[in-house]
Amino acid sequence: MYMKNAKVVAIFISPEAGAPMESVDSVMALKGRGLEGDRYASGEGSFNKEKIGNRQVTLINSIFFEGMNFEYKDSRRNIVTEGVELMYLIGREFKIGDAIFKGVKYCDPCQRPSNLSGKPGFRDAFLDRGGLVAEIIESGSISVGSNIIPPPKGY
Repeated sequence: MYMKNAKVVAIFISPEAGAPMESVDSVMALKGRGLEGDRYASGEGSFNKEKIGNRQVTLINSIFFEGMNFEYKDSRRNIVTEGVELMYLIGREFKIGDAIFKGVKYCDPCQRPSNLSGKPGFRDAFLDRGGLVAEIIESGSISVGSNIIPPPKGY
């Protein structure tokens, strides 16, 4: 269910698999590809090696970081959200900024974030909290602070 004031609290990109996540204030979401400058958009991600479009964008809820040893960037997710239940978005379209997304599936937590951050226990700490894999169905700009809303009527 959508909640009041659902929004983006952080955006991260990484140019290639294993490279540090970089915080950005805004980015272009590219239809069928991923976020501009991110490994998924260029087919350089661990989960889409040379398969552009296989995995495009990942989202995670900020509430799950409270009291954790992990920072947002440690999760290796692209978009950190607030005020929306991400599992509700599976199979549904939603808008962030000027872009339209569709929730694809739950994003299982793995050991990769722990391996890259040097902080053990990510998979266990984020069990059932791994986030969402989404595809971009309409390109557009997104920014920190952008609202997360259902698409306009008739879209």
